[in-house]
Amino acid sequence: MRVTKISEVKKEPLSSPVFTGPVTRQVLLPDSKEFNVNVVNFGKGVRNKFHSHDSEQILVVTSGKGIIATETEEKVITPGDVVIIPAGEKHWHGATKDSSFSHIYVYRLGSKMTQLEE
Repeated sequence: MRVTKISEVKKEPLSSPVFTGPVTRQVLLPDSKEFNVNVVNFGKGVRNKFHSHDSEQILVVTSGKGIIATETEEKVITPGDVVIIPAGEKHWHGATKDSSFSHIYVYRLGSKMTQLEE
């Protein structure tokens, strides 16, 4: 067993064309053989572009105010909210214009993310 404090996990820049601006990532379970579990920290107004995953994705909001959106709906999410995104659902998530935003994301190790917006 191992216990990790999020506040003690190093933030590292995460560079990917799926993001509209700079974000950082904190890898919470680097040795997991089953799950990707990371914190992603978005600056004000930064989001990821429409994308999908070939497995379910879970988001747990830890700070700030964010938005989760599909092609047909958009919801504001805040600390304590837990979101489950079905496999294959086209979506994006990120910070509102007036707040930074952080969430823990969980998805199956080895699953594929497909960017659907340029």
